[in-house]
Amino acid sequence: MIIRKMLKIINLTIIINFFLTINLYAQTQPFQDWLKNFKAKAIQSGISKSVVEDVLSDVKFLPKVIEYDRYQPEFYEDTFSYIKKRTSRKKVKEGLKLYKKEKTVINKVENEFHVEKELLLALMGIETNFGKYLGKMDIVSSLATLSFDKRRSDFFTEELLILLKLIDKKIIDKNILYGSWAGAFGNFQFMPRTIRNYAIDFNDNETIELKKTEDSFASAANYLNKIGWKKNQPCFFKIKLNKDIPKKYLNSSARNIKNKRNVLFFKKYISNYDDLGLKSNLRAAIIIPDKDIIPGSETFSPAYVIFDNYERILSWNRSLRFALAVCTLKESFKNEI
Repeated sequence: MIIRKMLKIINLTIIINFFLTINLYAQTQPFQDWLKNFKAKAIQSGISKSVVEDVLSDVKFLPKVIEYDRYQPEFYEDTFSYIKKRTSRKKVKEGLKLYKKEKTVINKVENEFHVEKELLLALMGIETNFGKYLGKMDIVSSLATLSFDKRRSDFFTEELLILLKLIDKKIIDKNILYGSWAGAFGNFQFMPRTIRNYAIDFNDNETIELKKTEDSFASAANYLNKIGWKKNQPCFFKIKLNKDIPKKYLNSSARNIKNKRNVLFFKKYISNYDDLGLKSNLRAAIIIPDKDIIPGSETFSPAYVIFDNYERILSWNRSLRFALAVCTLKESFKNEI
């Protein structure tokens, strides 16, 4: 009886492995065809053939990347859980420890770029746990896999082309390109186009080192400054909505925040408005982050009134929850530093 059960298990394992092998081949062969076409496109765009062949010589299709792409926490965690996990007391203590160690550099960056140190600490804390989790994925293979995939092929194809151009110009060393499954790199998880547009050599050693404090903090601050972050302006407030608010004023997607108004316009729809101490001249919108994500969630709760700075964080990461978590952690640091 035991032998018969063992044979059944062995046979089942063989069948599963057989189908996994077939599935992997079904992905691998088209990927090789795509890679051949991509190499031609990269060379045609002006990238040297030697760099294209060298950098892409060991590129692989990574099934795990597709799995991560389809199961991001922004897509399934409710707002309360998402924020709580990323703004814990432990996270604040770790950030304060880093600030104490790198205080001179971080203060210098804040003063030069007019971006609060608390915001920079919050972003680094949520992106990489203050440099502890930079990612170990082969960024080139990750970008190639996502470029081959149909969901956001155009976006990741462009990212991979930008990365190859940065390598071709010797701005980035191909041998250190290990990071997140989505192709992001360094302490603040910069994508290739962000590196191209905003990364700077702050300590003037002729190398951009995004895994080190000086260049990474300065590059992040430069990015935020250039996209319009306003120092000492609010990000969001949690609100209690009246149920008579017209649905058109409720935003549940981070892609396009609609129906912005002077914050005073929303006073009649917010029952705790007078408790917030808002400046009446602020431009605002209302978001309900759980509505389109969590099955059975309430329409009017949780709800937040958001401002221009909040949307600047959306430019960093197009997720309503991510921006809420960053701004929440920022305020926690503000109360401690």
